[in-house]
Amino acid sequence: MRPDQEREYIEYVTGRLSRLHRTAYMLCGDAHRADDIVQATLTALYTQWKRVTAADNVDAYVHSILVRRYLDERRLRWSRVRLGDVPAHAATVQAADHGVVERDALMTALRVLPKGQRAVVVLRYFDDLSVEATAEALKCSVGNVKSQCARGLASLRAALGPERQVSIAQGMRDAS
Repeated sequence: MRPDQEREYIEYVTGRLSRLHRTAYMLCGDAHRADDIVQATLTALYTQWKRVTAADNVDAYVHSILVRRYLDERRLRWSRVRLGDVPAHAATVQAADHGVVERDALMTALRVLPKGQRAVVVLRYFDDLSVEATAEALKCSVGNVKSQCARGLASLRAALGPERQVSIAQGMRDAS
């Protein structure tokens, strides 16, 4: 890679690294796996940088790489293996902050969604992508994004229950 291209790559990654990590975390629900997904994304991005910069929407291209890396990892059998048990006391610990409880409930509900619905909901409402940009990132139709989003939100509403509807709906509106 030429020095000017490498500089552009570094500037791009520096400006978007935390957002990419947040997106990966929202998809997989594990900070360490999110690190791995982001690393694989950045490696692929580096090797394809010349082609990426020629794209109309670089962010959509990068989100597409990120989601593909997440989906590829989910297909592997080892991704379902847990290396240790969750301590019994971990589920009973009371959170000091109500925001932590809300975030944990949302992450638990997101984990239940099928991977396609989860990807659409995360990109639309947490990464604040438009329907068209989400469709471009996932390489699918706008109609597919809309239907997956509707199904995903309905599943989230059912999983979170009526007591959390207002706060989650407000959080989704604030994110979009």
